[in-house]
Amino acid sequence: MIAYLLILLAVLSRYLVVGHLPLLNFTAITGGLIYFGAKRSWREMAGPLLILMASDYCLTTYAYHYTFHWQGYIPTWIWYVAAMALGQILLRSKTSVVRVAASAILGPTSFWIMSNFAYWALSAGAVGSLYPRTMSGLMTCYAAAIPFYRNDLAATTIVLAAAFGIPVLVERMNPAERALARVKE
Repeated sequence: MIAYLLILLAVLSRYLVVGHLPLLNFTAITGGLIYFGAKRSWREMAGPLLILMASDYCLTTYAYHYTFHWQGYIPTWIWYVAAMALGQILLRSKTSVVRVAASAILGPTSFWIMSNFAYWALSAGAVGSLYPRTMSGLMTCYAAAIPFYRNDLAATTIVLAAAFGIPVLVERMNPAERALARVKE
């Protein structure tokens, strides 16, 4: 249940930052997807993917007032699945501080690398493009996205720390929960 609520929070967080330039990409998307992957099965991942795809459409057309071109979102949608896979691979069988921290770094970093490369590759050299089809153009594209990366890294760290840390703290603070956890082992 918490995994689904976190996906809902992730979608809502995208709408809260619209129009607030310093907060762009400070959303619960990456953390929500990683957590969902860690806690739910592959069969259940279609729902969050479809919800985020619909959210991409609504944000593009209604919040940002751009024309929606689904082809431009394919790298992002592939990354949504990859983020859930990251949760499956790193956190499903064993959760530790190191694994959660690694996920908090790998999730935003992979999105920053993939999304900026895709943007550069698909738009470089086009009329009105900010980035030429050169190595310098690619590096400029990555540099321009550092504030978005920083916000995603911070938000993902907060979301994953809360999602995985709060239950552990509650268990440690409540003797009855500790006893129940020992019985389950």
